[in-house]
Amino acid sequence: MPVCRVLVTSPVEKAYDYLIPEGMELGLGDYVTVPLGPRAVHGVVWDVGGEGEVALSKMKAVLQKHDLPPMDATQMKFIDWVASYNMERRGSVLKMALSVPQALEPSQPMTGYILGAGEYNPEKTKAITELMQDGLPRRLSEITSATGASASTIKTMVKHGVLQAVDIFAKAPCAHPNPNFAPKDLSREQEIAAEKIIARIDKGGFETFLLDGVTGSGKTEVYFEAIAKIIAENRGQVLILMPEIALSNSFIRRFAERFGVKPALWHSSLTPAQRRLTWRSIVTGQTKVVVGARSALFLPYADLKMIVVDEEHDPAFKQEEVTIYNARDMAVVRAHQGKIPIVLASATPSLETMQNVWEGKYTLLSLPDRFGGASKPEIKIIDLRIDKPTRQHFMSPVLIDEVQKTLDAKQQALLFLNRRGFAPLTLCRTCGHRMECPKCTAWLVEHKRGNQLQCHHCGFSMKTPVECVNCHDKDSLVACGPGVERIAEEVKEYFPEARTLILASDITDTHDKLIEALDRIKNGDVDIIIGTQIIAKGHHFPQITCVGIIDADLGLSGGDLRATERSYQLLHQVAGRAGREQLKGHVFLQTYNAEQRVMQMIAEDDRDGFLEAEADERQSAKMPPFSRLAALIITGKDEAQTKNVAIMIGRASPRAEGVQVLGPAPAQMYRIRGQFRQRILIRAEKNLNIQKFIAEWLGSLKIPSSVRVVIDIDPQNFL
Repeated sequence: MPVCRVLVTSPVEKAYDYLIPEGMELGLGDYVTVPLGPRAVHGVVWDVGGEGEVALSKMKAVLQKHDLPPMDATQMKFIDWVASYNMERRGSVLKMALSVPQALEPSQPMTGYILGAGEYNPEKTKAITELMQDGLPRRLSEITSATGASASTIKTMVKHGVLQAVDIFAKAPCAHPNPNFAPKDLSREQEIAAEKIIARIDKGGFETFLLDGVTGSGKTEVYFEAIAKIIAENRGQVLILMPEIALSNSFIRRFAERFGVKPALWHSSLTPAQRRLTWRSIVTGQTKVVVGARSALFLPYADLKMIVVDEEHDPAFKQEEVTIYNARDMAVVRAHQGKIPIVLASATPSLETMQNVWEGKYTLLSLPDRFGGASKPEIKIIDLRIDKPTRQHFMSPVLIDEVQKTLDAKQQALLFLNRRGFAPLTLCRTCGHRMECPKCTAWLVEHKRGNQLQCHHCGFSMKTPVECVNCHDKDSLVACGPGVERIAEEVKEYFPEARTLILASDITDTHDKLIEALDRIKNGDVDIIIGTQIIAKGHHFPQITCVGIIDADLGLSGGDLRATERSYQLLHQVAGRAGREQLKGHVFLQTYNAEQRVMQMIAEDDRDGFLEAEADERQSAKMPPFSRLAALIITGKDEAQTKNVAIMIGRASPRAEGVQVLGPAPAQMYRIRGQFRQRILIRAEKNLNIQKFIAEWLGSLKIPSSVRVVIDIDPQNFL
């Protein structure tokens, strides 16, 4: 019997040998089910032919070949590359592509009804026969809902042949977007940018574009033109990656307005049935445009022709757990391997992306002005050392006055603080005890809603105690610092008549709640929005003219090499919510560091100057993008053992020119979910193969099974 090698969706590195049963034809990329130990598992044929590594007598046979087009060769190559680059097992990467194993089998049809040739026409069936005249099959629930008829009436009509039961299948999402449904008039700058992308689509081949446009400049309409070109000429599929599904609500509406249908969505909130239908429609090529979170990159597209990464700078593109990867960087690789264009869109591009533009690797497409003549907001710094809030309050007198002016003008104000809950710390005034998570190195955050203290790292929660757990003094616990709930209380105190809304992920914790909240803002049913970063990007609210950033210093500390850059990006994005149309916008940054470079350059709207200064600092420090980083995170439940293993790993690090090993040292978040954490940081010259260095280093060591070593290539998080 012939032999094939199958890569399975288990955490394994190699493809296993299997016999191909008589009568079964298998080729590269075919989806199969195979035995693995006592289980039947899913996989993909990675190679066919040859003798195999296992004796024929010990080989098991493939159980089933699934009736689907084979996985594209580019996708298989991509899976191999991602696994190699991120030092992850190939089977784990494949599992992201085959994340819906139920979709390997065809969906079961639903029962629908059409008009038959029989006769049975009492008066109560007249509405049904009129409804069914168009010949479209309908489900029972659709007919009863539209006509008010009962299910028994439908069954009687079937019995008499007036209605005929037929099988109907769910329609593939975004199978027929209309490129000419509602084209938009573009500005000259938008036209130039779109023409350059379309020229690459016509010519074919790989090219990375940075679509660099200020907030409100119409970046989306530019790449919509390129998508329309691909759809019009039936060239294949398009993937649009977004950092968070919260960003997609207004985007879905805009897509439907432009193309007449909603895009196919891919994110964790889909139902199993939706995931199954969407996955199968993508594999068969029926679905033309997919909008998804980072995992959508690994779906096995039948014919991918362009990738868009919206908000390319966003740290949410970095997957931090299970299989660790940066979706933005992997998307560029996927486009390169598939010889297709990729568009990175942002108002605040990452330094890594800008460095690639400066080096001529990426093509810059610039949109310097807001669409439709809207002006940029006026930005003012409020020095809290001079304009001090009253005791136990966090809004300065200047900001209070500006919010009042906004309310008087019947416009909306946004107050931004990137901190959920009521207060980030609760302590005892008597003994100084601080309420800390029992499982993590983190303070418990007070949430007035539910009267709870919560850990935002592991999810631990407890009722807020009435007495100190250390000294048992009653009524001694005090909240320190503000969260959005505390700012909301302050707003109620200053503006008792204002309609307020808190927008944070723990309050608008479902897709429906978020849509409802965003609609309330858009419809003018809210006067003051108090929000975290969920409000900072991707939304268009014409009535917001005043933006107050409560604590602009938050995020500048913590030892993260990208802390300054991320603070700039976030503050710039928040500022971009103001004055989106004809109304003039005003932004107020409250800070204790008014002279800080980030604050000054936001106020001066000098983004390029900020990036150049940041690049100079990184180059002097020999940090990315001018070097390469990798991290080893050593975790275990036993504190002493974890520390000793980390020391052993550190001492075994080989000497190599162009490589510096820093640590081990306790992680900044020393304990998470009961696991103690040590970190080792490897810094290497840009052209050095850091993966080979790590593989040779760790390959010679014996790590206890109770201790886990995680490899993070190009780390974004240094906690």
